Amino acid sequence: MNFHYLLMSGHAIYLKQLMAQLHHTGLTSGQPKVLDYLMGHDGANQKEIADACHIEAATLTSVLNGMEAKSLIERRRADGDRRSFYIYLTDIGKEMGQNVTEAFSRLEKDTFRDIPPEKVQEFMELFQELYLRMKRNLDTEEPAK
Repeated sequence: MNFHYLLMSGHAIYLKQLMAQLHHTGLTSGQPKVLDYLMGHDGANQKEIADACHIEAATLTSVLNGMEAKSLIERRRADGDRRSFYIYLTDIGKEMGQNVTEAFSRLEKDTFRDIPPEKVQEFMELFQELYLRMKRNLDTEEPAK
C-alpha cells in the first residue's frame, strides 16, 4: 500500500470512529479538533487555532460560527487589538471538550489494543520523528513536479 492511501484511509477510519462516539453531542467533524486544541490553549486567536488544526481561515470561521451557535465558545477582542478575536471555551464548551478528550482517549486505547506497550512507545517515537521531518519537507519544499 502507498503512504498516501494508508494516511488517508487511517484518517477516515479514525474520524468515523470518533464521530460515532460523539454522535450524541451534535458536534460536526471539524469541531472536535478545535475543542481539543482549545482545552489546552483557551484564549487562542483564530490564526493560532487555524495553524494548529491545519484548517484554512475561512473553514475555521465556519467551524467557530457553529460552535458559537451551540454556546461552546465565545469570541472576545483583547484590549486594544481590534483586528483579531480570541476564542474562549464557555462552561458548556469545557464540558464538551472533556467529552472529546475522553473520546480521543478511548479511541487511542482501542487503536492500540492487543499491541504490547513497548511496541506502541517505539511506534509513537518513530512516528513523531518522521512526522516532524515530513511536515518540514512539505512546509518548505516546492511541490514535486
